[in-house]
Amino acid sequence: MSEYIFKLPDLGEGTVESEIGEWFIKVGDPIKEEDIVGTVMTDKAAVEVSSPVTGKVVKLAGEPGDIIAVGAMLVVIDTEGTADEGRTTGPGNSGTVAVSAESESSSAKVPEAVESAPDTVTVPEPETAETEPVAAPEPIERARTMTSPAIRRRAKEAGIDLAMVPGTGPGGRIVRKDFDRYLKARAAGAVVAAPTLPSTRVKEIKIIGVRRIIAERMQSAKLEIPHFAYVEEIDITELESLRKHLNARKDAADRLTVLPFLGLALIRTLRDFPQCNVTHDKARNLLLQHEAVHVGIATQTTDGLKVPVIRHAEMMSLDGLAAEIRRLSDAARTNKVKREELTGSTITITSLGKLGGIASTPVINAPEVAIIGVNRAVERPVVLNGQVQVRLMMNLSSSFDHRFVDGYDAAAMIQRIKEYLEHPATIFLP
Repeated sequence: MSEYIFKLPDLGEGTVESEIGEWFIKVGDPIKEEDIVGTVMTDKAAVEVSSPVTGKVVKLAGEPGDIIAVGAMLVVIDTEGTADEGRTTGPGNSGTVAVSAESESSSAKVPEAVESAPDTVTVPEPETAETEPVAAPEPIERARTMTSPAIRRRAKEAGIDLAMVPGTGPGGRIVRKDFDRYLKARAAGAVVAAPTLPSTRVKEIKIIGVRRIIAERMQSAKLEIPHFAYVEEIDITELESLRKHLNARKDAADRLTVLPFLGLALIRTLRDFPQCNVTHDKARNLLLQHEAVHVGIATQTTDGLKVPVIRHAEMMSLDGLAAEIRRLSDAARTNKVKREELTGSTITITSLGKLGGIASTPVINAPEVAIIGVNRAVERPVVLNGQVQVRLMMNLSSSFDHRFVDGYDAAAMIQRIKEYLEHPATIFLP
């Protein structure tokens, strides 16, 4: 027998510990060299870890959500396929890693070794002495039955199990008419359906992976960042007309949404409001003002919210920006986004699409200092040039870090974006 201890490899970027994300193997499974054993989470991505040897799985480090240190035991493999489960001796090494797409981070815990079971078990002889009979417990349904003492007495005299009587009173309480109805049905030989009891089952869902990171970052952002929220309504009637005109010449897969227009308007606006294209270096107490605009696109996925980043958006055309939004959003939803594409944004755009509502208060994607949220566009009557007209209106909901962005500057920035979107031709002027 030869055991191989596969240790958690160094995943780079200063990672000292990782969270177990998902196992693709279990104890007793055969495994081949380069087979993926599972995923571990860093603060930026889910990393697939592959086995460096062929053999049989003897032991796993823990359950999804557990934290293990770099260099600690991850998987014990019997390279001869005959090891007893639970033993962990022998030299360790690390295998290869392949990057998948999820955003995560971690805190520390190393599972303890499990002692192996003894080789033999002594079974005591059965006692010959007679024991007193144990009374059967009263059925649990009786404890749940709600009714009056008088009905309980009548049920006892008639030999009726009240658990079988449907109750129509508050909370399923059996009232007099319920009991009388049941007696008549039983006397007539009719089958009375047993009442359906409310479910008491509770499903426990462990907070791990992306959901845990979202929880931690949202809590940190709300606790540490004083949010200044600003909402402005925008008449996008002309923008929608331009969008439909351009889409008429495009394939369905390449059609434009409002987001690339907003992206271009934001990029132009940031030239005059560089204080909003900033990240906060908390450790060094510095504000980093960026010339490049790296736009984060908040994307809802089955794993939670991810923010892939469009790098150097200031260099892109309308179609180029639209194509990159589509590519990154699709990659995030299908877990194909690259690790480096989930970091480095300087400002974020978020949208709930058709669920956008009237207004929202988006949470800042730290270490950024601003986020722009798109709400639902709806037609409504608006007074324009002294006349009531039906216009397509949409609200922009924004949040700013009030420590570093004054309210006046935040409002002025959103007003500038409003000007561009209400007169979309100006977006394309030099």
